[in-house]
Amino acid sequence: MTTLADVSRLMALDSGLCVVSTVRADGTVQSSLVNAGVLGHPTSKADVLAFVAAGRARKLVNLRARPRLTAVAHAGWEWAAVEGSVQLVGLDDPVAGIDAEALRLLHRSVFTAAGGTHDDWPTFDAVMVAERRTVVLVVPERVYSNG
Repeated sequence: MTTLADVSRLMALDSGLCVVSTVRADGTVQSSLVNAGVLGHPTSKADVLAFVAAGRARKLVNLRARPRLTAVAHAGWEWAAVEGSVQLVGLDDPVAGIDAEALRLLHRSVFTAAGGTHDDWPTFDAVMVAERRTVVLVVPERVYSNG
């Protein structure tokens, strides 16, 4: 049985990268490459796949209207996919119980879960706000692989 730990292992082998696919209003699929990681959901604490999207990203438009996605991580020919519902957390997508400070820390947590490091956290925080970056939390409903 494939788990989020398997997905996380594959992403770690490729700089935290995975491809996420959302559905456009016309039913076609939009895909993009993101840095993602696995971490505990900020309120439920259950493991989720998470990444941060720029406030003007088309994937956010799609996810606000149709909050589901598929993410695929790979290393060589080995791959694993996560399908699930999405919760958005950000300045434009407020969530009860997550204030500005909790959002600031969540941005950092997602960044580090995706393998990121930073020498200047205050600048990182300012960029997250200036670009209205939104945290995308994927609640896994189906996880599978070719392994």
